[in-house]
Amino acid sequence: MSFRTEDEKLQRVYDAAEKKCLLNLKDFSGDTVLVEGGGYEKIWLETQPMGGEMYALRNLEAAKNNILLFMKHQREDGRMPGSIQHINGKTEPQFNKYQGFCFPDPALNLYYLMGKDGEYLEQLKEALIRFDACLWRTRDVSGDGLLSSFCVYDTGEDLAVRYGDAPCWWEEDEPPEGYGVVPMASMDVTSWSFAARRAAAEICRIQGDPAFTDWEKKAGDVADALRRRLWDARRGALYDRDRAGKTINILCHNTLRCMYWGSVSRDMADRFVKEHLLNASEFWTPFPLPSVAADDPAFRNAPENNWSGQPEGLTYQRAITALERYGYARIVTALGKKLIDAVDANGCRFTQQYDPFTGKASLVDEADHRPVSGDSGEKVQDAYGPTMLACLEYIAHRFGIHPHMGQVWFSLDRGKPYEYEAAFYGHRYGIRSDGKKAEIRADGKDIGRFSCGRRIVTNENGDFLRTEQI
Repeated sequence: MSFRTEDEKLQRVYDAAEKKCLLNLKDFSGDTVLVEGGGYEKIWLETQPMGGEMYALRNLEAAKNNILLFMKHQREDGRMPGSIQHINGKTEPQFNKYQGFCFPDPALNLYYLMGKDGEYLEQLKEALIRFDACLWRTRDVSGDGLLSSFCVYDTGEDLAVRYGDAPCWWEEDEPPEGYGVVPMASMDVTSWSFAARRAAAEICRIQGDPAFTDWEKKAGDVADALRRRLWDARRGALYDRDRAGKTINILCHNTLRCMYWGSVSRDMADRFVKEHLLNASEFWTPFPLPSVAADDPAFRNAPENNWSGQPEGLTYQRAITALERYGYARIVTALGKKLIDAVDANGCRFTQQYDPFTGKASLVDEADHRPVSGDSGEKVQDAYGPTMLACLEYIAHRFGIHPHMGQVWFSLDRGKPYEYEAAFYGHRYGIRSDGKKAEIRADGKDIGRFSCGRRIVTNENGDFLRTEQI
């Protein structure tokens, strides 16, 4: 694939991300993987299945391994490792936290990118069903239809104020005792079940298995419980509950995470976006998407890896799917501009966090992630994977070509002239744009010429399906 533009800023960021992503390709006992980078040398369940899938057009082998290794190391009881490391020549799964679950949609999209491998699809379905069963067997603490987080790293929210005195790690399947907040009734963990069940339903539909209706109902049951128990209709957001069932009154960005998993309804998403995400006092800061609303007492503008404040590259990465799922492609375009501007202003250094008020990159030591000054001699974090992949993905969703569940998305944003080419599904696709009008093609055949500011969606053969504003 390739991208060439007369927009010098876009080209700088694109080229830098392409080059530095190569640093994160590692060998795990003969399997090429894409690690998180920026000092994080493992593949994590919350980042790397999604990261690998976003990198698939550049390295399909790494994309496959970033998903297959989690299925390979899935325990007999259905639990997937929260992370996988390669140390002393051995690849080792780790089960001391769940570490998120950005897995089902990337894994399903890979089915199409791999040429619709039926054996892989069946393997994926069984992995999702087993994982879902494990969640309900071990994390259904209260029996009220919600699932619980046992430790900070279950949801990957390092140093989050709302976790209180919760342990960072928790290896047991039994709930922790003696803590103030955990086990926490969690919008995240509950949403993992929804995502797994919805993906299982979609796989059954693809296979012609009538069980898809059962899995759709099971997913709907989870979404209903989430709305009944954790949605605050007065405030228009989801709030977790502590071990005593008391609402944790901290407005965090995690409703946006639930939009990534698709577990909230359209009306819930609309309210969160309009009342909170786009609120300049809360999440639409000069550099948007802090982890906690900027006007919340629990907000911390801390430069170290801290999910109580500064916008994270991983949040920008997840926001693309979260917002497009609910029809907010124009916000994705706006966020893409913000991210590209910030990365370029910081010399194309790809860090984990940025100051929400200035857009300045937070400089930390790559080894221990403590804040540093950036003076010569310090090993300052760079090449943080989620930030780099988010930049490449925002460009693809504004000026490029994106494979989405068997469809082809040609995104034609306005700007300076550019050309974008990509090969997948056994076809080669292209865009040539003067910034106002764009021509798109499949296998050298012209599909049409369109005004910029829109996305053209086709099937894999280039047959027109729909258009939408971006």
